[in-house]
Formats: sequence, C-alpha cells, structure tokens
Amino acid sequence: MTKDVIALTDRMPDPWSVLAGLLAGGPDLHVRSAAEGAVVQLCDLEGRPLVSIEAPLLLHVPEEAQRLLGTTRADDKPKWWTEARASTAVPGAAQLAGTFAARLTSLLGGTVWPPDAPGTDDPAHPVDTSGITAVPAPAAAQPAVDVLTEKVAVVLQDRPVIGMTSWLSEALRAALTSERALQIVTPRHCRLTLPTSTALTGPPTRWVVQDPDCGYYDGFSGAVLRWRDGAFQVAEDADGETPVAPAFVDVTRTGERQLLLGFRTVHQPDARLVLGGALEAAWQSLTGELPTGWGTAEPANLPWSRRSLTDLAYERAPQPTWTVVVGSADRPALATLRVLRTPDGVEEDVTLAVGFRDGEKPPVSAVADLAAELTTRYGLRTLLARLREARADLSAPPRFERPPIPFGYALGPTEVAEAGTGVAARPPLPIAPVQLGTKARPGYLYPLGDGESMEGWALFETLLRHLRGAAVQS
Repeated sequence: MTKDVIALTDRMPDPWSVLAGLLAGGPDLHVRSAAEGAVVQLCDLEGRPLVSIEAPLLLHVPEEAQRLLGTTRADDKPKWWTEARASTAVPGAAQLAGTFAARLTSLLGGTVWPPDAPGTDDPAHPVDTSGITAVPAPAAAQPAVDVLTEKVAVVLQDRPVIGMTSWLSEALRAALTSERALQIVTPRHCRLTLPTSTALTGPPTRWVVQDPDCGYYDGFSGAVLRWRDGAFQVAEDADGETPVAPAFVDVTRTGERQLLLGFRTVHQPDARLVLGGALEAAWQSLTGELPTGWGTAEPANLPWSRRSLTDLAYERAPQPTWTVVVGSADRPALATLRVLRTPDGVEEDVTLAVGFRDGEKPPVSAVADLAAELTTRYGLRTLLARLREARADLSAPPRFERPPIPFGYALGPTEVAEAGTGVAARPPLPIAPVQLGTKARPGYLYPLGDGESMEGWALFETLLRHLRGAAVQS
C-alpha cells in the first residue's frame, strides 16, 4: 500500500530544518522540485523520485488532523502539516520518508503519523541508500499516482480517512486531462470523506477495496472486482452475474443519521458581493454554529472567512473555484462549495452534510425557515433536503449504506416562473407547498415526508414529472 508519512510540527519548517530532514538519505541523493515548486523530491542518482515532499501547510483548524488521521486532540494550537510520500515501488523509500518526518519533529516539536512509520525510531542516523533506485516514471505520472496505464491512474492509500488532499486532487485532474479514470485502492478499514466519495462518481472511476476473502470489491456497490486490461473491472461468475463481497453487506445499524442539503444560489455580479452567506446561513440553521475552517483541499487549513473566500473566487474567475468547509468536532458538519460564473451571474453550488449521533434528532423542521431565508436574501434557485442512516462523522465506509431519502424540495422564484406559477403552486402532492418570498415573485417549498419512509422518493419523482411536464408544454 501507500507509504505516506506526515509530520505535524509545532513550528514552521524553515529551509534549514527541511534541509536537515532531506539529509535523511545522506549526501548522495539528489533533490529537485516539482509541481511549480510546491513539491520537493528526493531522487536517486538517475534523478528518479524516491520520496515526494509537499510544501508545509499551516493548519489553523487543528481538529482537521483529528478528523483525517484519527489522532488524539492534544491542544487547540495551529500545527504545520508536512506530508511525505514514498514510492511504493522502491524498497527502503518508506524508511526515508519516516526519517525525514522524524527529523522535522525532533527539531520543531510535534508528532509523526503514523507513529510506528519505518525510520522514525532512529532519525539521527541517515538511511543507507546504497543500491536504492527507482524505476523510470511515465511522462504523465504524478507524485500521488502509483500505477499508470492507458486507461486508469491508480492511487494506493492506507489512512483512517482518505481526504481530497491537494495531491489527490491533482492526480484526479491529471487523470481526467489525459482521458484516464482515477481508481483509489485502500484496505478494508479505510473510509472516504464526503469530497473524496463525491469525486469518485462511478465506473471506470472507482473506490477499490482490498479484501482477504474475495480479493477486491467496489467500496460503493460491493461488486467484486478484478484487474483486467489495465484497470479494475467488475468480475463475473459462471452465470455471468457479478458477485457481491460478503464484507460489504456485513452491516450493523447504529442509529446515526446524516442530514444532507444540496442547494444552488445565483447572484448578480457586484463589486460589493461577498460569497458564502447562503452556506453560513444553512450551517447556523442546522448546527447552531458557524463553520470553523475552509480550504481548497483537505485538510482545510484556513479559518472561516467569507471575505477570503470571495477574494479567491475573484482571483480565479472566470474559472470555477472549489472549496471544502469544515466545522467543529462537537457537531460534525462538512460542505463543498463551488463558485462559478454563468450567464445568469455568480453561482454557488453547495452540498452540506451534518451528522447526528444515536438519539439525536435531526432538525428537519428547520429547513422550511432556511429555504425562506435563502430565497429572500441569497437568490435561491433549487434546494433538496435528504435524510439517511449513515455515520455521524460523515465519512463513508466500504459497506452498504441506505440511500438518502428526500423530505423537502424547493424552487426559487426564477425556477417557479420557468415552470409556470400556477403549475408550481398546485403539484399533485398530499401536502400543499409552502410559499417562499413575495407574492409577486414566489418560490415554493414542497414537503416530501419525514425522510424516514421510501415514499419520499415516489413523491419526489411525482413532483419532478409534474414540473418538467409543465416546462415541456410551455
């Protein structure tokens, strides 16, 4: 599996401490930069990478290390996150990465993850690198990619929680650019964050889970997989059927819940526009708190700031800006926010998930007031609210989880006008819609049940057919 080592240091890794860490392999190894200087690589005598080290990241949100690595929360002080990734094809590279991280923490204070990584027990002595060489890398390879074929880029990971790190995000971008699919391979104990699971949208992009009983299976569907023709693909038995891994259906119900909210808002371009207000309103409505941090990858390293978010989106325009937003450990919440320019204006697409432990009641009734606020203040276009049985920590395990059930859907005034106000106001549903906004330009919230009964899906389908039929007729 992957050989990742992370140094969580109390002080910033300055050039001298990084140099001391790089000397973990002795003076004979070469050093070069990659990814426009964001990555430093220890290389063999032929210039081929053994260990790739990402630029240090200051975690203003210390809880992110706890969320992604399962570490014990020691204090609330910011930590520097420095990640080293050893080449999986090179014996001894993992020890190099571990020694590098251990040297950083011995100089700057802090801890190494994983604590038992090779090379961390005696960082004072350089690793014997005689005879260590790397294989030539394909031109399209990325530091995070372990196997590259004509069809897929394969990333091997072994962490408690697989987040959408900057390395993984770059591997996904590079795979798509080269018309390949991304396939992430993990052991059975690993879980995915919401951003990572959302990025793996379906075959041939996959979450591949190693399993001692069946070899490999798909972490979302349970389908047994086999490596064939340069990619992981579904296997077939003698009858042409795809077997399901027993581990996937070995599920214990816990009573935990997730409330999922997906909505889209559009604003007119304005120099005074500050983004993130709709997400902030939704967050406070469902959790009673504000977000604590945000970033363009996981871990989210910046303290929550609508102004900073707006500045970044402005700098990147007209290209879209994707960010992840996190909350406190006391109330698990996580969101992705995508900002993009459209012919209608500045659009914000939000997916927000809030976790609830066994015995806690998700605030389903709060969605009505929230939909009204989003309509009045933030230019709501559409909103879908769902409830599901799933982990309160919002991570996805490689086991069957019941699909989310919709309990509310909302249309903003623009969408209501497109469907026809009369049609939108009188859907064939058992409960009448709730008017949002003004009488002159109304929006509507459509109740679809309590989120517990599968009837919510039937009502949602009925509503969409009604609205789309009206749009086709017009």
